[in-house]
Amino acid sequence: MELAGAKILLVDDEEDIREFLEHVLTKAGAKVITGKNGQEAIDLATKHKPNLIILDKMMPVMDGVKACSEIKKIDELRKTKIVMLSAISDVESQIEGLDLGADDYLVKPIKSNLLISKIKSQLRQMKSLELAKPAIIEYKHIKIDRIKFIVHLQDKEIALPKKEFELLYLLMSQPDQVFRREEILETVWGKDIYIGDRTIDVHIRKIREKIGDDYFKTIKDKETQVHISNHFNSPTCIISYYNIKDKNCTDARTISKKLYNKIADHYFEVKKKIF
Repeated sequence: MELAGAKILLVDDEEDIREFLEHVLTKAGAKVITGKNGQEAIDLATKHKPNLIILDKMMPVMDGVKACSEIKKIDELRKTKIVMLSAISDVESQIEGLDLGADDYLVKPIKSNLLISKIKSQLRQMKSLELAKPAIIEYKHIKIDRIKFIVHLQDKEIALPKKEFELLYLLMSQPDQVFRREEILETVWGKDIYIGDRTIDVHIRKIREKIGDDYFKTIKDKETQVHISNHFNSPTCIISYYNIKDKNCTDARTISKKLYNKIADHYFEVKKKIF
């Protein structure tokens, strides 16, 4: 069975959805515990210590966002994977859930085979992280404890949300190595999750605000900068260079929107000059 041995806590206030997902997960071999609201999620997670929690976002008593945040504050549950479910599909809601500690965000209705695939991916990632990474690493004045999810800057304890913690851990695990955006996205957010480049920038900025600017350096590709300054003469050049497939699209607003997810803010002024 695909999820044999996995202990999963399923929390959703809609009985029909809860029963359907429980059936799907049980059939795949998982041991399933169910709850109806965010407070029950916290209580059941503390009692049963599941490998993974499926958490609906909108629920009575306490919503999934608040429950996710509270669960991640419990030491023994910090490593527990959380998959958030919601009928709300906008990017801001997804980022909110991920920033508060969710490992994935799935939009209802979701196909059962996709749900199983996502859960398997999260469980594999959790297992590989436990096997491959040391519990404690230190760099300069920073000490990071992966077991307790604690960061110390000199003698001061710094609280970081889960994704910021994992991103800092990745960067500290190999000091002086330059990480490409693709590597960071795959390692911290996983292969199966689509997150825009801006998400990394936001998380790096938040970490810098908490521990200072002395530990990070953003390396800009010199060839790319030269290419921008020399060849950004027309919409066609922009489309070609950034591999935006629709070359028939020459509308300035459309190109600008597509470019927004392709290049960082420090290149944005170049677009304004073109249009």
